[in-house]
Amino acid sequence: MTARLWKFVLIACGSVAVALGVIGIFVPLMPTTVFLLLAAACYARSSERFYRQLVDSPWLGTYIRSSREGRGMSHGQKAWTLALLWIGIGASAIWSVDAWWIRTLLVLIALAVTVHVARIKVAAPAPLPHPDVAG
Repeated sequence: MTARLWKFVLIACGSVAVALGVIGIFVPLMPTTVFLLLAAACYARSSERFYRQLVDSPWLGTYIRSSREGRGMSHGQKAWTLALLWIGIGASAIWSVDAWWIRTLLVLIALAVTVHVARIKVAAPAPLPHPDVAG
């Protein structure tokens, strides 16, 4: 495979991964960070411009930087994640599924994801800048 074709394949895979990561923000049980990390890896090997846009993005770059630096999630991110998870699972279990065993499976999956999110380290808040005190 030529270098030019390989670069195109990596950019295409990175773009698909970004799209799946964005969908994962809104769809319970679909990962976000994993897809964004995959996209960053693809872009890092193919396009410095796409890589910088992704990592420097105020919305998507946060997922990548937090994961790479081992910072964890803020309390707000955990609450938002769990709220969307339970709303999505609850809506699916109530309105989309008739079989009791599928409803039970959905609730068990949601419980497992809840435990996983609860075990993620809580990110320390960013330190406030100290004003220069001239004395």
